[in-house]
Amino acid sequence: MEEKQITGNFIHDIIDADLAENPSLKIHTRFPPEPNGYLHIGSAKAIRINTVVAEKYGGLFNLRYDDTNPVKEDDEYVRAIYEDLCWLGCEPTGGVFYGSDYFDKCYEFAVKLIKDGKAYVDDLSADEMREYRGTLTEPGRESPFRGRSVEENLDLFERMKKGEFPDGSRTLRAKIDMASPNMNMRDPAIYRIVHTSHHRQGDKWCIYPLYDFAHPIQDALEGITHSLCSLEFENHRPLYEWVVDNIGFDPKPKQREFARLNVTHTVMSKRYLRRLVETGLVDGWDDPRMPTICGLRRRGYTPSAIFDFVDRAGVAKAYSVVDIELLEHCIREELNETAPRRIGILNPVRVTVDNYPVDKVEYFELPENPRDPSAGTRSLPFSRELVIEADDFAEVPPPKYFRLKPGGEVRLMGAYIVKFESVEKNPDGSIKTIHVSADLESGNGNPADGRKIKGTIHWLSDRHAASCDVMLFDHLFTLGNIDDMPEGKTYGDYLNPDSAVRLTGCRIECSLADAAPGDRFQFVRNGYYVKDTKYESVFNRIVGLKDSFPKSN
Repeated sequence: MEEKQITGNFIHDIIDADLAENPSLKIHTRFPPEPNGYLHIGSAKAIRINTVVAEKYGGLFNLRYDDTNPVKEDDEYVRAIYEDLCWLGCEPTGGVFYGSDYFDKCYEFAVKLIKDGKAYVDDLSADEMREYRGTLTEPGRESPFRGRSVEENLDLFERMKKGEFPDGSRTLRAKIDMASPNMNMRDPAIYRIVHTSHHRQGDKWCIYPLYDFAHPIQDALEGITHSLCSLEFENHRPLYEWVVDNIGFDPKPKQREFARLNVTHTVMSKRYLRRLVETGLVDGWDDPRMPTICGLRRRGYTPSAIFDFVDRAGVAKAYSVVDIELLEHCIREELNETAPRRIGILNPVRVTVDNYPVDKVEYFELPENPRDPSAGTRSLPFSRELVIEADDFAEVPPPKYFRLKPGGEVRLMGAYIVKFESVEKNPDGSIKTIHVSADLESGNGNPADGRKIKGTIHWLSDRHAASCDVMLFDHLFTLGNIDDMPEGKTYGDYLNPDSAVRLTGCRIECSLADAAPGDRFQFVRNGYYVKDTKYESVFNRIVGLKDSFPKSN
């Protein structure tokens, strides 16, 4: 697939301006996921932005795990994040780091702020802090503990570190401005007490820095020049800059924000995605209906299609929701060019070619990919007993039905023209066998006697075909924009009950039985499918053939 050129955006304009002022600036970006869940397609946008910036400007890109909250974090997520990053082709050129690597430094800088009279230990509970914080229209009130001396604050903070106080009993707060119009600047907490073992640090610490304090420190220590993050952190930028300025870092990292990626018919909340997993509503984080990177991988999406989608969605500051059909269009467009063609029959019905010898087998050549003649052909065995799609036969056909029907003829793709003769039924009225006769002079897909046959259907030799199950996946939610959920409703009210349909007894070309997990194919006249990586003899539908997304000019 031809690589698409990345166009510039407002972030590149910012960096261009910074380089104009400081041509020697070495651009350095980072991706800081919290290891409390799996990456999703929204993460792919952040990864794409940061890696493209590093590549475009000859800089470096770091992976830094934001593991400052030991309650929700786990090594499983650490491993999964790195695996997803590598699968996307975005190995961190600047290195792999952990927020917990900087706990000693964060503590050291917190002590500095206390000594400088810019931080204090507060005894207010979480509820009391919210009450004192004020509202968007009313200023906050200063804590009664705000006036503690430097010596008392140093002593209490050291005792917090030693584990003398229970969870939630004390916090360390930055001393900024309780009347600030920005709520984040009203003496935010920068350390809290959490008596929980850390996945890397064990029980060394029982106090942990909060993200808004730890993140700018981590950026500065790693030499990050541009901390590129989603728009919900825009109001946190003054605090980011306050931390950098008051600790005294030079050079200073710069935070800039972009709109997060929102996609129709799904959610990006890791908390809710985790709930889907834990309650068994989906088949794990890698369920092909999930917007997670591992779910998209198992569904059959490629890194190039995911990034094509991200690029087409664009980088902007304004909130927007991108139609999931654009994502489907991207993978469909790619696989149309690259996927080998195979025959898969999802709802098979038997066909007997009455005038074909019982023991005879011959082979017809079908193209691997009609769009790529250099891909060559494959041999497909033909015998007396065939299977076709049940939808390709109608006893009472609708108007303009050009497939197999009483009194009609169809072309068996790449093989003979056959004519309907009769249908044999089971006692329950279902079809046992459709009987046809073949024009044995019409083989190899060549018209016989100049006749033009409007209908062509796909087929398989029954005894040469393999069996499998096929999973048909649809949108996880019935509501397009989940942010438009009416008041009083929950995500669960919009879960799509038909988002995963399992078809059993499907028939496929025998070569597909030996396909490697993750191999992708077009099932002709049907859609694009991938061999499942979790269960044997299962193919997942990636996307159908029909594309309703508007084509670009």
